[in-house]
Amino acid sequence: MKIKATGSSNKITPFLWFDGQAAAAAKFYTSVFKRAKILSVSPMMATFQLEGQKFMALNGGPHFKFNEAVSFFVECKDQREVDYFWKKLTSGGGQESQCGWLKDKFGLSWQIIPAALMELMGDDDEAKSGRVMQAMLKMRKIIVADLKRAHAGR
Repeated sequence: MKIKATGSSNKITPFLWFDGQAAAAAKFYTSVFKRAKILSVSPMMATFQLEGQKFMALNGGPHFKFNEAVSFFVECKDQREVDYFWKKLTSGGGQESQCGWLKDKFGLSWQIIPAALMELMGDDDEAKSGRVMQAMLKMRKIIVADLKRAHAGR
């Protein structure tokens, strides 16, 4: 399939390096996100879109691996959405990490963060926001109810 440049509304496009798994990664990611589609696939590349953001994936070989220096932040509206993305992105060999971070089966890092975390940590009351931070630091997947309890001092 011939790949051509398009006049995308995104000036910056994440470009991901895979070791022969670009098409599989595009298929996986587009199965996870509801507003997603594969735009093109060739032996060397796959181009896909997640929630309006275009991504390019290259079959570049084993020379480079993903690490936590780059991650994708997924803001979730509620616990149900956090649970959905956490389960989907850790499936098939992904790994949980700390504080809402995980690695998917390709080694790409994601932050699965409920909007409530930012709201509660942004409280002007330092004691409340501090308790929320301390609660979050003990979590792998973020649990909104536990954050709210910490915020309330319970």
